[in-house]
Amino acid sequence: MPSAEPLACPRCARRFSLDERFCPDDGMPLVYVGRGEEKPITESHERARKIKPQYTSGELVKVAWARNLSEAELIQGILLDQGIPSAERRTRGFDVPDFLAGGPRDILVPEAASEEALALLTGAEVASPAPEPDPERRARSLLLGMTVALVAAAALVWVLYQLVG
Repeated sequence: MPSAEPLACPRCARRFSLDERFCPDDGMPLVYVGRGEEKPITESHERARKIKPQYTSGELVKVAWARNLSEAELIQGILLDQGIPSAERRTRGFDVPDFLAGGPRDILVPEAASEEALALLTGAEVASPAPEPDPERRARSLLLGMTVALVAAAALVWVLYQLVG
């Protein structure tokens, strides 16, 4: 049967009713009694409990690169064990819906945790970020590919014309 006073002060352990919010003696916020042993509600809730608050501020910055989804999840697990929150996203130019787990990923952490994350991942093979693709080189490669395809198509048309004629 639940207690008539479900809230308690974490410092002095005095119990209070639900209409109270702070302990009048200590000024501490009141907590529910007996909730410490409960299991987390979801997997996301469990992950959030591991994150250290000092690592949660700032914009997201790239600290690592992974070759695929499973490698990205491994890196995220390493960071989470140290209380560092992280996110993964597909690397630009590799958004292929047919292969959802395939393709390179960027690992992002808040600015407050970037130095600790880099220090943690330094020396590991997964810590080297992939170089950003050069737009001019990509344009030249595309132009070369289109030229080769056009020459191949013209050769095919000429061969077919010679066979028919």
